Formats: sequence, C-alpha cells, structure tokens
Amino acid sequence: MTERRPLPARLHWYWIFQLAGWNFLPLLLEAMTPAKERTLATLAIAYWGVAAGLLISHWWRGFLKRRIQRRLRVSWKTVAIALPLLSAVHTAVQFSGYVVIQPFGMVHGAAWLPGALLFWWGVYLVWTTFYLLVAYLRRNARLEAEALQLQLSSREAELRALQAQVNPHFFFNSMNSVRALVYQDQDAAAQMIDQLASVMRYALQSGHHDTVPLAAEIEAVQAYLAIEKIRFEERLRIVIDIGPGMEAVRIPPMTLQTLVENAVKYGVETSATGSDICIHARRDGQLVRIEIANHGTIAPFSDSTRVGLTNTRQRLALTLGAGARLDLAQDGGWVRATMTVPEMT
Repeated sequence: MTERRPLPARLHWYWIFQLAGWNFLPLLLEAMTPAKERTLATLAIAYWGVAAGLLISHWWRGFLKRRIQRRLRVSWKTVAIALPLLSAVHTAVQFSGYVVIQPFGMVHGAAWLPGALLFWWGVYLVWTTFYLLVAYLRRNARLEAEALQLQLSSREAELRALQAQVNPHFFFNSMNSVRALVYQDQDAAAQMIDQLASVMRYALQSGHHDTVPLAAEIEAVQAYLAIEKIRFEERLRIVIDIGPGMEAVRIPPMTLQTLVENAVKYGVETSATGSDICIHARRDGQLVRIEIANHGTIAPFSDSTRVGLTNTRQRLALTLGAGARLDLAQDGGWVRATMTVPEMT
C-alpha cells in the first residue's frame, strides 16, 4: 500500500498563490474606488484583469520553468525585455474590457495609458521576482537532496568495499591456522573447523548490516579465539571484561575481530612465551571505549596490518560518524588498540 503524503505536500502551491495573488488586486482596486463609484461593472472589469493576469502570467511561468528545468540562466536582460511586453499585452487586454463593459462610459483620450503600463509593469515585476526566487530555492533544495543521495550511495558502496577487504583477510588467516593442525591433531583441526564455520556464519549474516550488537561481535571473537587457543595452547591467555549493560552497544561488524586478530598475530605468534589478550569495554560519558591489549610493540606491524587498521578507522567514521575513532598506542610493553564510539543501542 502506497504511503499517503502529508497534506502540505499534496497541495498545488503554485495555483494557491496564483489565485490568492491575482484575486487580491480586485480587493485593492475596490478599496481605492470611492463607494459611490463601485458597481457591478467596476467589479466585472476588475475580474477581467484577474482572468487576463492568470492567463498571461501562466504563459510567462511556462517560459521561465522550461529554462530553469533545462538549467539555463534566466538573465535580468531577458526579464527587462519581457516585463514591458507583458505589461503592454495586459494593458491591451484590460483596455478591451473597458471597451466592452464600459464601467465609466466611453474611453476618451490616452492620458491613462502611461499609468496603466507602469502599474502592470510593477505587477509583473513583483510576480516575476517572487516566482524566480521560489523556483531557484526549490531547484537548489532538489539539487542538495540529489547530492545527499549520491553521497549516501557512495558511502554505502565504500563501506561494502571496506567490509569485503576485511573479511577475506580474516578467513585467509584462519584457514592457515586449520592447515597448520590438520596433519598434527585431527580432533583439534575438526574442532577448529567447527569454530571457523560459526565465525563464517556470523560474518555472512552481519555483512548485510552496518552495525551489530557488541554481544554478537564478542561471541564471534570468542569463536575465533577458541580456534587460536587450539593452535597456541598455553601461549594464548584470554581476558574478556565487558561492562554491565554493554551488550546492545552497536559497532561495525568484524571491527573488533580485526583488532583481536592483530593482537594474536603480533602479541602471541611472535613471542615464544605468548601473550595475554585483554578485551575491555567501558562507558565514558556518552561514549563507549573498547580496548584490545596485547604484549608487544607497534614496530613490527606489516603493511597489510596497517591497511586493516586504516580500513577499520574508515569503517568507524563512515558508519558512526566523526565522533568514532581508533587509537593505537604502546604503553609499558603493551600495545593498546582503543575504539571510541558513540553509544548507539
């Protein structure tokens, strides 16, 4: 069922203002005419002018509208030439009304002509100025809306491209972990494949959404860490501390996974004694800070890892706005990656 537009959007404002504006003139003329001179004939000649004004201004509007739609400039030179012509046409039509209706008897002389031409010139000047102002404001609003739509489409395409770069990177590394075990411990390899299937299912499902609940992301990270725990055994020590009520906080899918993967790669894999992988999530006013820490240094990070971190920063900004960021710091033998995001539940 088509959604019904609100009443203001369904009104034809052009004709509302046309009728209101042109019908204001008879009221003005009647008010300026002495009471003893007001007759049905004077009212009729006034509405003769209304009919003429509606027809002439509507034709003029069609000319202006076609130029605006073709994105052609309506110069003041064009307007300056058109206004005297419009004034002359309206004066001629109005004069024919005086000849037919004769509200004040037969028309004699031409002393009235300059005043009539100047009056209708002023009327069409006001009409044209008002119409061009509204038309250009509407066109600019439409162009802004089109630009915003293109920006949103570009943003969505960029976000999907970044997600496509992150997920294959994760699966490639996970399959390498399976390969390392398949000839050494088949039971561990089977368990790892089960965990990998769980993570893959999450990645496929979450890829259709810009954000996911933190609880779902943590569950996927735990499945990934279970895979790596089989591989590294005691060298991988996991600490997960999520503050109360944080489960519904939304973040881009696979962003936490990317940071945890880096922590495993450079904190556990490169160390003979392994490393603690610590994940903490806390509120800080209107923000949420999620920290992933591991023993190690920033220096050995490869180019591919830096690309992954850059992608994560871009995805945070695209999805959650400029207030979201990712900071990487080294402190007392720990590397800390901290996501700061506005709380969206």
